[in-house]
Amino acid sequence: MVKKIKVCFAASSGGHYEQLMMLKPLMDMYDSFVITEKTSYDSSCKDEKTYYLRQVNRKEKLFPLILLLNAISSLKIYYKEKPDIIVCTGVLAMIPMCMIMKLFGKKIIYIESFAKVTSATETGRLMYKVADQFFVQWESMKDIFPNAKYVGGIY
Repeated sequence: MVKKIKVCFAASSGGHYEQLMMLKPLMDMYDSFVITEKTSYDSSCKDEKTYYLRQVNRKEKLFPLILLLNAISSLKIYYKEKPDIIVCTGVLAMIPMCMIMKLFGKKIIYIESFAKVTSATETGRLMYKVADQFFVQWESMKDIFPNAKYVGGIY
């Protein structure tokens, strides 16, 4: 029996989440689920199992604690779902799940933000070092991430 690949799609709220939702046709091809941040507006993806993490802002005093709590939540999600691959559009709240995936030898696919044309996100700089595949949506970003794959916009 062939094992079906399970894919975790992960993005923080806002534009990163909107970019991730452009991959809905890909989500439909796999056994998948979504991780995003809990916000005051509904960000659930119809027909997709969705998990929520706390929003993280690195300028807040409680930033390290919130990141730790998200790491604990991410570990619980990992053990429950057992994904083989994570497709992530960032940012900060998604780093714990990406690191857990790496720790367990799973594959990380990171897509740098469409909004970044000439500079990198902080998360992108970190994920470039650990991702198995790193995609950029602007050819100019190859100057910053020379080993990235330019794929054009996912919009």
